[in-house]
Amino acid sequence: MTELAAPLALPRRDPALIDYLSTRRSAPAQALAGPGPSDADLEAILRIGLRTPDHGKLFPWRLVVLSNETRAALAHALQPLADDQPDPNKARAVLAKLTAPPVTVMVISTPVRDHKVPVWEQELSAGALAMNLSHAAFAHGFSASWITDWYAYDPRALSLFGIGEAERIAGFIHMGTLETPPMERPRPDPEDKVVRR
Repeated sequence: MTELAAPLALPRRDPALIDYLSTRRSAPAQALAGPGPSDADLEAILRIGLRTPDHGKLFPWRLVVLSNETRAALAHALQPLADDQPDPNKARAVLAKLTAPPVTVMVISTPVRDHKVPVWEQELSAGALAMNLSHAAFAHGFSASWITDWYAYDPRALSLFGIGEAERIAGFIHMGTLETPPMERPRPDPEDKVVRR
């Protein structure tokens, strides 16, 4: 059990963090290459990821670091299942997202059922964990991509990933290096999405 530290410092204005959050962009997973996070980097990234909002302190998630060998074996095992997808060619093509990046962490939502904290809030916590991992990867100098794809929802694929009956894949966080910065994408105008009452 981790010992509690002294009180944390109060927030302060951080121009570098503001700039990062203002320009953050997901990387194309299949374009991620080495170098990826070292073992020490990944340990730090995981620790930061776990500092996520969690109503009730339930820790309703778990992480699986998928090795290169495991991801290659999974992509091979998923090939036949791709034939049953609406677009088999695309379904096979996206398997490259599993094998190309140097590091992949699978975030699994494991909600505690019949608890006063609603399952929805627990699932949101898993999403917050996935975003924290992405931010932590960028903070360590790497690009990241949070994706799911069809194999996060196919029941036969879930058994290959070792997902339990009451669990769901919240996402795969792929980490690595891009040769060129990702292209910006359209963003919503706050006037279209924000209401003040």
